[in-house]
Amino acid sequence: MKLAKLFGTALIAASLSAPAFAQQAAGGKPDQVGQLAQMVGLSEDQQEEIRGILEDMQGEIGMLREEARALQKHMQDEIKADYDEDAIRGHGEELGDVTGEMAVLSTLMQAKVDGVFTQEQRDKLKQKMQQMRQQIQQQQQMQQQQQSQ
Repeated sequence: MKLAKLFGTALIAASLSAPAFAQQAAGGKPDQVGQLAQMVGLSEDQQEEIRGILEDMQGEIGMLREEARALQKHMQDEIKADYDEDAIRGHGEELGDVTGEMAVLSTLMQAKVDGVFTQEQRDKLKQKMQQMRQQIQQQQQMQQQQQSQ
């Protein structure tokens, strides 16, 4: 059950970055909180609470993501004949700290979103996630069969 809850909340959390919010407001991408609301029956208050959680946390995660990209670039810049091992190790350590903090914030965000659901909604989400996993497995099996022919 934990896996289904985590996967469900991760689906929401990961898919709703700041750019996605901007696209949704501009009429682009479909509102994934709204889709979740239809799937498990979220109230308007629950939807707003989830949006607030995601907006708050995505700003922090977005800044850390940019910092991680910059550190990765610094490490890539050290791929040369006269490399600086201390610099590579230093950037690697910083990157580990940044990605660790991103994981912490992402997990906290998922936990906060999960806290908004009722037990009935969690159960419904678990059922939907099981159905989705079965569909994915069936599609993968069909693809494997087609490739082996």
